[in-house]
Amino acid sequence: MTLLKYRTQPPVTHTFGDLLNTFFGGDISQALGSDDLFRRPAHVNIVERENDFQLELLAPGFSKEDLTVKMDKNVLTISAEKKTDALKENERYTRREFSLSSFERSFRLPEGIDVEKIAAQHSDGVLRLSIPKAVEPKPLVKRISIV
Repeated sequence: MTLLKYRTQPPVTHTFGDLLNTFFGGDISQALGSDDLFRRPAHVNIVERENDFQLELLAPGFSKEDLTVKMDKNVLTISAEKKTDALKENERYTRREFSLSSFERSFRLPEGIDVEKIAAQHSDGVLRLSIPKAVEPKPLVKRISIV
């Protein structure tokens, strides 16, 4: 059986990594010994609401045990590490486009975050964080009578 490469994208829309792979006739990141060469970081959506920030981070293939969330000063860091299965010596991959290893994303948060109330939930490959804003005391406006 012969395997043929089939691309649905026209050559003009290839990414830089695809162009290098085409030029070198294979996966350049594997040839250089680095799977991280063209890897993109985990994608996030952040929404600011009146009382909090909602952060969603895509982490498909990672369990909650693989994920770490920490806050240091005003920097929120989300990291994940997963041991990849070693390539089997007797297996001959015709294409290997993904592997799960690790990533780290850091976000500088504004002043006034209630760190003690940050909550995280992981389901369906998405890590969701609720980052509440600290309640600021409202200025007291009072009319003082003169006697």
